[in-house]
Amino acid sequence: MTTLSRALRAVVLLAALVLGFAAPVAAAPAAAFKVLVFSKTTGFRHDSIPAGIAAIRELGQQNDFAVDATEDDSTFTDAGLAPYAAVVFLSTTGDPVGTQAGKDAFRRYIEHGGGFAGIHAASDSGYDWTWYGQLVGAYFKQHPAQQNALVKVEDPNHPSTQGLPAQYTHFDEWYDFRANPRPSVHVLTTVDESSYSGGTMGADHPTTWCHDFDGGRAWYTGMGHTIESFGEANFRHLLLGGIRTAAGAVPADCSVATTPPPSGKQIVGAQSGRCVEVPNASTANGTQVQLRDCVAGQPNQTWTYTAAKQLTVYGNKCLDASGRGTTNGTPVIIWDCTGQSNQQWNVSANTITGVQSNLCLDASGRGTANGTKIILWSCSGQANQQWTLR
Repeated sequence: MTTLSRALRAVVLLAALVLGFAAPVAAAPAAAFKVLVFSKTTGFRHDSIPAGIAAIRELGQQNDFAVDATEDDSTFTDAGLAPYAAVVFLSTTGDPVGTQAGKDAFRRYIEHGGGFAGIHAASDSGYDWTWYGQLVGAYFKQHPAQQNALVKVEDPNHPSTQGLPAQYTHFDEWYDFRANPRPSVHVLTTVDESSYSGGTMGADHPTTWCHDFDGGRAWYTGMGHTIESFGEANFRHLLLGGIRTAAGAVPADCSVATTPPPSGKQIVGAQSGRCVEVPNASTANGTQVQLRDCVAGQPNQTWTYTAAKQLTVYGNKCLDASGRGTTNGTPVIIWDCTGQSNQQWNVSANTITGVQSNLCLDASGRGTANGTKIILWSCSGQANQQWTLR
C-alpha cells in the first residue's frame, strides 16, 4: 500500500470515528406536568376503572402530561404526592385513604396548591372524612338504573365544557347527591331529570362542577360509571379539561354562583291573570305560595314540572300539600323535595291536581288580588282553579 493510500485510509477512519461519537439525539422534553390516578376501592368496585386509567393515559400522551396510576394509599405522604400537579380519584369507594397520616398528607397537599379531580364514585368515598366531602363538593346518595339522559352545559367557557354541545344525550348511572352542591361550587353541567326516570333532586341537578378549595383546585363529575363513557368524545373532552384545570395547567373560573340559571315556566291563574309565587323569594320550608303580578324571569315565580310529577322552584324546593293534607283548605307550601306523593301533581290542560289528595290547586276564596293564598280544594271547574304553565 502506498503512502498516499495509507493517508487516505487514515482520514476515512478518523471521519468515521468522529461521526460515531457525534452528540447523541436530544431526549424528548419532559411532560408539562404529572398526575396521579388513584383508584383504590374498599366498597363497590367499578369495572370501568381499567378503561378510565387507559383513557387518562391516552389523554396524557396526546396532551403533554404524564400519568402514574396506583391503588396503594401509602403514596399519600408529603414526598409521595409532591411530584404531582393533580391527583385523580377514579371511582374510589369506601375509605380509600386508610390512615390518618395519609389523609393529613393529602390535606397538606391541597393546602399547598395541589389539585384534585374526582370521577363518578369519588363522591361515594370518605363519608367519615368531612374535609374530603367538602373537597369533592357533595356525597353520593342513590341512583336509578343506568339510562340515557340529557346533559346541559351551564358554563360554556370552562375548559372542560368549552366546545361541547349546549345539551347532549349521554348514557350513565345518574347520581343523586345528599345535598345540592351549588351553594359551594361552580356548576359546569346539569342533568335534566325530565329526560330520564328516577332522579330525585329536581330541576337543579348538577353533575359536573369545580371550585377553589382550601388553597387548591377541585373538579368533579358524577359521570363515568360505564366502560363506554371513557371512549366517548364528549366525556373525554370533559375529563381532559377537568384534569388540566385541576392541575393548574390552564386557568379556569371556578367562582361560586349560588343561583341556578332561570328555567321552567310560570303558573298563571286563568281568573286573576297573576302568577303563583313564593312570597318575598323565601326559601324557607313551609312558606305558603300566593298570587302576585307576573314578572318574567323571577326565580320565585319559575316552576319546573319534572318526570316525577313534581313542581319545583329554585331547583331544590317542591310544591307541597302542607302536612300531607288531603282536606279542603290545606295550604300549598314549598318544602325540600322528598319524593312523597303530597309533592306530586297532575298537570292537565287547565288544572293542577294533587296526586295524593285528588284536590285542585285553588286561589283561596276565589281571590284575584296580590297576596291571595293558594290552597287545595275539591275540584269545581271554577276559574280560580284553572291554571296555565307558560
